[in-house]
Amino acid sequence: MALSRYQRFTRREWARLRAETALTLTEDDLVALRGLNDRVSLDEVLDIYVPLARLINLQVAASQALHGTMATFLNTKAVGVPYLIGLAGSVAVGKSTTARIMQALLRRWPAHSRVDLVATDGFLYPRRVLEQRGILQRKGFPESYDLRALVTFLSRVKAGAGELAVPLYSHLTYDIVPEQFQIVDRPDVLIVEGLNILQAGDGSGRPAQRVFVSDFFDFTIYVDAEVGDIRRWYIERFFALRQTAFRDPSSYFHRYADLTDEEAQAVASRIWHEINEPNLLENILPTRERAHLILEQGADHAVRHVRLQKR
Repeated sequence: MALSRYQRFTRREWARLRAETALTLTEDDLVALRGLNDRVSLDEVLDIYVPLARLINLQVAASQALHGTMATFLNTKAVGVPYLIGLAGSVAVGKSTTARIMQALLRRWPAHSRVDLVATDGFLYPRRVLEQRGILQRKGFPESYDLRALVTFLSRVKAGAGELAVPLYSHLTYDIVPEQFQIVDRPDVLIVEGLNILQAGDGSGRPAQRVFVSDFFDFTIYVDAEVGDIRRWYIERFFALRQTAFRDPSSYFHRYADLTDEEAQAVASRIWHEINEPNLLENILPTRERAHLILEQGADHAVRHVRLQKR
């Protein structure tokens, strides 16, 4: 058998690692946390996400102890530094739901009740900038993000800075919301969710920068599935949006609201094959093996296996 940096667990094996940790979410909580077309159940939360929350809680405690040890060595007062979690994966794979569930679970641990969640969508360039640069159709690719701003934000988080403003992004208008921000103020734990956060570069072909987004994370998670399954989930989500968000006249995608089923299938398939699949294969999937933990989903969207780095 080939050696691997990862230990692979079945769902049953992983579920045992929650030990006596209780499930603190209710069905009503989960309904509020699920994304459109996601099917995660309370049983899956108990089997997969509660053990993961326990692991992260232990790692946060170890990180806090390490900061205390360093303060003892330097003969200074220990200063709390946020524990940063990076969560990556394809469009439509369910990473936003995973991030929200992890935030809700981690907030219930008394040692780190202040858990913030930031999506890297807020660091996309505004739509007008993408249009000026001729890369609107490459939205979500590394070059569509203001990586300097994102790196600066993460640097300041790790430096212990407070009241940091993160631009807000609207999926309805497909753009940054002017003059609206999320404030991040020294949380105990910060989860950063995005497509390309595990990359070591911006995909531009320019000389590589010295510091990468991935350098700042204490723990990283990759939400994985077969490309064909993700494609199907993307098209299913497109159909669901056609009946919901696309019907809003202010939606950037309002023009898709009245498509026939055949037209919607064709449009969604084209967008997937021209934009999302190339980004997945060229930029996102190659970073999977950089993650500390990989959640492997089956065709039914449920996590079937967990891979954890041996370290």
